[in-house]
Amino acid sequence: MELPIDHFRLLGVNPTTDLQSLLRTLQQRIDRAPDQGFTQETLLAREELLRTSADLLSDSSRRQAYESDLTALAGSGPALMPALDVPTSKEVGGLLLLLEAGQAFESFELACRALQPPQTPALGSTRESDLALLAGLACLAAAVDLRQQRRYEAAAQTLQQGQHLLQRMGQLPAIRQQLNDELDGLRPYRVLDLLSRNLTAQAERAEGLTLLEELVARRGGLEGFGDPSMGPEEFQAFFKQIRAFLTVQEQVDLFSRWAGASAAADFLASTALTASGFAQRKPERIAAARERLEASGQDGLQPLLACLHLLLGQVDKARSAFEQGATPELKRWAEQQSSDSLAQLCAYCRDWLARDVLPGYRDLEADPDLEAYFADRDVQAYVEQHDSPPERLPAPAESDFAWDMGLAPVSAAPANPSGGFLEQEDEDEQWDWDGTAWLDSLRDAWDSHGPSSWMERMPQWQLPWQCQLSRQWPSRRTTTGVAVAAGVALLAIASFVRLRSPAPGPGRTPIAVQPVAPPALPIKPPPPVKATPAAEPSLPLREEAPSEAQVQALLEAWLDAKAAILAGKDSRIPLEVLARPSQLDRLASERDADQARGETQTISTDITNLVINERDANRIAATVGLSYTDQRLNAKGDPQGEPSKMELRNLYVFGRDGGIWRLVSFQKAP
Repeated sequence: MELPIDHFRLLGVNPTTDLQSLLRTLQQRIDRAPDQGFTQETLLAREELLRTSADLLSDSSRRQAYESDLTALAGSGPALMPALDVPTSKEVGGLLLLLEAGQAFESFELACRALQPPQTPALGSTRESDLALLAGLACLAAAVDLRQQRRYEAAAQTLQQGQHLLQRMGQLPAIRQQLNDELDGLRPYRVLDLLSRNLTAQAERAEGLTLLEELVARRGGLEGFGDPSMGPEEFQAFFKQIRAFLTVQEQVDLFSRWAGASAAADFLASTALTASGFAQRKPERIAAARERLEASGQDGLQPLLACLHLLLGQVDKARSAFEQGATPELKRWAEQQSSDSLAQLCAYCRDWLARDVLPGYRDLEADPDLEAYFADRDVQAYVEQHDSPPERLPAPAESDFAWDMGLAPVSAAPANPSGGFLEQEDEDEQWDWDGTAWLDSLRDAWDSHGPSSWMERMPQWQLPWQCQLSRQWPSRRTTTGVAVAAGVALLAIASFVRLRSPAPGPGRTPIAVQPVAPPALPIKPPPPVKATPAAEPSLPLREEAPSEAQVQALLEAWLDAKAAILAGKDSRIPLEVLARPSQLDRLASERDADQARGETQTISTDITNLVINERDANRIAATVGLSYTDQRLNAKGDPQGEPSKMELRNLYVFGRDGGIWRLVSFQKAP
């Protein structure tokens, strides 16, 4: 047998050790033989091998020649390693020395090989018992080494291999129990290891999900206490980490399976369904989340149900739920945002989505953009299909848009056949409102009123599982600022979910609402921007019906500008003509986070294909294939870690306001 070790490491000395220290080390190693239960034959073989190494290294001429051989071997490259030939009669002693030298994994592999047919020693022999004992000890030590290296799955596989070997041998029940305990303790780390892998590693992730379900089942559910190795607080911290590695669909599936025996899982399933439904524009999932919450019977959920009713276009139910369930403190907060109840709901819903619903999913990146949500055709179709008369959004009256901002009341005027804010659509007098100019002015107003402070957090939800599912206050912004943000959402709902007016009775005539000048709001002067180079004549994009090539040029300009900002440079094109404020805020936050760490990013993005899926007068949705590479750099400009390379397929939504097309949102394409 060849042992992957040299004489210096086998004896436990280094090439600079003098003769006296070498002999002292030899005597100490002989006097301190392992006492785990090895036979005398193995211990004598160990001693003989130690003496052989000491004899060679004590002879100056032989030692010098051996050191020259080691130097030449090291110069031949990493493929060649020093090794010692050990006779079969002393191989167990050699493997024991290899284990003592800190090469536990190599010792374990060689012991396993020696116990496999046809080299298997005679059943019941002392050599077999020593090899089995050595394999068990080496397996435990190797697992510890791998765990320290954070190679948790490799450690688990090593422990499983040791278990199978000792079970086949039918020996050492105490060590087998140790292996089982170590494997059991690795389970949470294995779950993290497997689920943190790339989404393309489907087999590994499936195994991680299985282990997670076993872990939760052993506890007796999320709120259980059946696992003495992991207390409630430790498990909650672990589970918080786990959620960040799970996709939204994985969370929906897991929490739905656990919901029968766990109120916390039922709540988390509702949250995941809401996130999925909002980001992927599938209101039926939001409806399923609402049904779960309503069936749970938990106290204090009425404000959340109000948000879900709102996202389903059920405004009356949303108002009623909020009025019934909101605490006095929450109602006071809402009243500070606007005097209009629908505007209050919009502000609260947007903040709830941003804080408690959309974060925490591996494959989900979405803005709490109510305007884009209600602009989606699938959402519109769902709302219209499920829109019973009592639940319809109210038709605009004189005071509907005069809340909290000093807006002039809407006045009646003759119908305008060429258009205007309202155009008569057909005989049943459905009305479509084009709020482009209003939305544009309100966005500008919101940009000038950023958040100023935060309100205190509300008490925690009274759920059985103390998993820090907190009912938090929405962000406190300036009253005008929040009103503007809520106003954008309110106008989006009124604009994109069709408003229906009652059929005119005798003496009543339909009216056309004329645009009212937006209120004078304190607008900060825009920061100076560099002039757009003459080489970009097509931007800003003002075409009424842009081609795929023009949409691709707009997206490429945004990706280039984003890459420049994250690299710590200035964009060649003003960002305001490329993307909506929500995207600009996200980009600014990412750059601020990099700056705080003293880092920049070098990003290269190539569009491989672009197909427009949906198009109307003010909205374009396109599926885009991307070849993406990024590399983080430290403050000195040196690379940090390995570059990331991936192929992406995203859904980009562009909106037209003020006559300009801009990026509204993007997400992973289904």
